Formats: sequence, C-alpha cells, structure tokens
Amino acid sequence: MSSMKVCTTNQALSSSLESLKASDSSLGFVPTMGALHQGHVSLIQKAIAENSLVVVSIFVNPTQFDNKSDLETYPQNLNKDIETISAIGSDKIVVYAPSTQDVYKGDLSKENFDFGGLEHQMEGKHRPGHFDGVATVVYKLLQIVRPDMAYFGEKDFQQLQIVKKLVSVIGASINIIGCPIAREPSGLAMSSRNKRLYNNERKHASKIYQILKSVEQKFETVPISDIRKWVQAQFENDPYINLEYFEISEVSTLESAVTIAPNKKYRAFVAVFIRDVRLIDNIALN
Repeated sequence: MSSMKVCTTNQALSSSLESLKASDSSLGFVPTMGALHQGHVSLIQKAIAENSLVVVSIFVNPTQFDNKSDLETYPQNLNKDIETISAIGSDKIVVYAPSTQDVYKGDLSKENFDFGGLEHQMEGKHRPGHFDGVATVVYKLLQIVRPDMAYFGEKDFQQLQIVKKLVSVIGASINIIGCPIAREPSGLAMSSRNKRLYNNERKHASKIYQILKSVEQKFETVPISDIRKWVQAQFENDPYINLEYFEISEVSTLESAVTIAPNKKYRAFVAVFIRDVRLIDNIALN
C-alpha cells in the first residue's frame, strides 16, 4: 500500500497540492462519485500517464439526483474506493473526498447554465434539472482543484459534451479529455449501478450493447426511423429490460437525427431500466 494522501477539505487539498506541485508540472483531475470500478481505474491510469500529479475526487453529488431514492441507494464505500486507488500503485495520486458542506458551503442550490440546447436532449428530457446539478458540482470542483486536464468517460457522453461546453462558458483553460467506455466481458458498460443487478439480470443486460452493435451495422443502409422501430421492437416484450429512450443524435448538438448529413458524426444512445436500476450506454456510428 502506498501512503496515499486523502484530503477531506479543500484547504487540506490546496496545501497538499502546493507542497507536491512543481512549477512546470501538470495536474490531472478525475472526478468520480465513488463505487469505483475498472472504468474509473482506466481514467485514473490515463491521467497518471499524462500528468505529473492527479487528483481523484470521490463525492456523491446530491444536486444531480432528481430521484431521492436513487441517491439513497447509490453505492458508497470510501474505504474500498481508497483501496482500489491504492492498488494502482502510483505516488502521483491525491484523493479528495469532501463532505457536501465542504463543496457547497451550505448552499445546495443549483446554478442555471445555458449550454445552447445540449442540456435539453435525452437525459435532460427525462431528468429535468439534472445537468444544472452536474454542471454546478463540476464547476465547483474545477474551482477547488484547478486542474490542467480533466478526464471523463464517454459512457456519459452527453455529460462529457456539457462539461466541454461549461469550460468554454466559464472561460477556463482546462483540457477536457473523453475516454472510451470500459465494458465487462459481456459488453455491458461498466457502471457503479451494475452492483445492484442480480446475476441473471446482469447477464441479460449484455443485450443492450448487442443491440447498439446491430444499430452500428444498420446505420449505413437502414433509414433512421426504421432503426428506431427495430430497437423498440427488441425491447418491447423483454422480461427484464424496460426501454426509457433510444436516440440517434448528431454529436455536436446531440439533436435527434432524422437523416444522415455528410461530414457529421452520429452516435446512438440508450437508457433502460432493469427493475429500478437505470443504465445508459452509447456507441459511435460513423
């Protein structure tokens, strides 16, 4: 076990970073909500490879949960998370595990941001106010950590686009790096929420990625409206999975695509429920 620094207040973090940071060093940042899995580990490893020092935050942000029971059942185990990070075996890591008070200073209100419509698509439609909560905490964390580079997984692709937009809105010179989705051997996107699935459900959940792979194959030749119908039919009478939405969107605006324009990039996005466990996934189409 390396003697990793764990800071629980932003004062402690600032003084740690001050003592560790050389003037020419770059600081990487991996914000997480804990319940760390191999996907988080790959983000941290990328950050370590590209920076002289890395802050990993572990903070379950209350303002991005529109559903109180989702917040209450969100898996949390700080000691286990610290073990996971220690096992990476790097002396470059500082863990920041603050209290809600330390981040929000007693004011749990969300700021309102204008992301040019990105925030109203997909997740924004189904979880009103969600991205104001995400952007509020990311903004606060970026101000506390002041990194040069910050790393986000592409599983939350909409969130990644919004964070990129946030950085340009606040005029910060932080490089936001999107990292590929980490998957279980079955293809299921790694998520802290997977822990809440029973074995048979987890096995069946691999279907989500299989459907996205089929969509990728159909994309060049099948009209988008037909692909949508096909996907709905795949989930229609599924005993485990309830489809919340399926979308094919243009990457820069995230607007729902009707036809394919040349020189534009598209992705397919899906959100489903297995019991009360909500899972999302996406895939690049071209």
